[in-house]
Amino acid sequence: MALGGGTFLTQNKILPGAYINFISVASASATLSDRGIATIPLEMNWGPEGEVITVELGDFQKNSQKIFGYAYTADELKPMREIFLHAKKVHFFRLNASGTKATCTYATAKYPGTRGNDLRIVIEENENSQEEAKLYDVSTFLGTVQVDQQKAISTAADLKNNDYVDFISTATLALTATTPLTNGANGTVEDATYQTYLDKMEAYTFNAMGCLSTKPTITALFASFCKRMRDDVGKKFQVVCFRNLADYEGVVSVKNGLVGDTENPALIPWATGVVAGTAVNKSATNMDYDGEYAVDTDYTQSELEAGIMEGSFMFHLVDDNVVVLEDINTFTSITDEKSSDFSSNQTIRVLDQIANDIAVLFGTKYIGKVPNDASGRISLWNDIVKHHQELQNIRAIENFSPDNVTVAQGDTKKAVVVADYVTPVNAMAQLYMTVYVQ
Repeated sequence: MALGGGTFLTQNKILPGAYINFISVASASATLSDRGIATIPLEMNWGPEGEVITVELGDFQKNSQKIFGYAYTADELKPMREIFLHAKKVHFFRLNASGTKATCTYATAKYPGTRGNDLRIVIEENENSQEEAKLYDVSTFLGTVQVDQQKAISTAADLKNNDYVDFISTATLALTATTPLTNGANGTVEDATYQTYLDKMEAYTFNAMGCLSTKPTITALFASFCKRMRDDVGKKFQVVCFRNLADYEGVVSVKNGLVGDTENPALIPWATGVVAGTAVNKSATNMDYDGEYAVDTDYTQSELEAGIMEGSFMFHLVDDNVVVLEDINTFTSITDEKSSDFSSNQTIRVLDQIANDIAVLFGTKYIGKVPNDASGRISLWNDIVKHHQELQNIRAIENFSPDNVTVAQGDTKKAVVVADYVTPVNAMAQLYMTVYVQ
């Protein structure tokens, strides 16, 4: 007869034998999440409608033509280049909808939009073609660039769709020096499309959201969405708008336009990338603008001061460099519960980092998995303390002590109550110096 063995939950075994559990020694598992994820809806001449397009920086640099229909250096991709200067991943959304796909005898553009009108099909005779068995080489061109070629094709049904066109399988192939696709048209931007975009973004994680619209109703919609997500859902991010003084720490309001076009919100993508990509222990104050636009910095000293007081994110000229005046959001209604610290984006980055990281930690490690007893609460306390010690190590917070964190049982057996005291660090911005001459 075999002896008993295996693992045990309680000491209730009947047979003699060795019952051994293998358990890792408890250790804190909280880590700092990466920043640099942004999202922005844009009008585009190419790309899927009604879908979120997630693009990594490397993909954008290598495959911009396939993704957006243009080479990396094209003027049409300037907003994308601006946001990727400081973001590493961006969730894009095409705002213009109900467009028309360009088409010709042999193919239809993959996506609606005017960029499809730059596509053309070239059909040449294959070198192995015979009179009784015609073979063709079918090429797809975007402008002057060949983006696809399929050789030794006998019928249109043999063609495989590529990244730019869907072939018409019933077409009759014939030699053609060039057959352009025509009648591609961009759709329009409806106000309702912005709501569609916001609804879709509820499922995504990001640090900053950009809004290029100058319509007060749309910027107010974005601000309201941000407030609901931050306060009611617990998703911490900031919205970057154009001249929307929402008086809320989640909204960053860019004031500057462009030289010769002061009402142009073109700086929003750059600012969105900066808000998303600036490290939790860094500030964008005095950061050089490294984008491609000519920024309007025609503001007096008093206008710059007024801009800070009203909560505007502004650029100004230092020698020949355009730099960020101060890394602030629109919060100005200071109360006992919310000090002026909440107007600092660096402070908000620290607080958002804590909120997002601890929420992920609790959701993945604790909910439904760890008992709400003394040992379970000690484990949670250890994780929070380790997380905050990492923040202190990178100088994002200061004066932190494990005693600043308490974890207790709440009013129900399922509830855990955490009290957490942190002191975010901000970068130096003002120098007050007295020189005594003896």
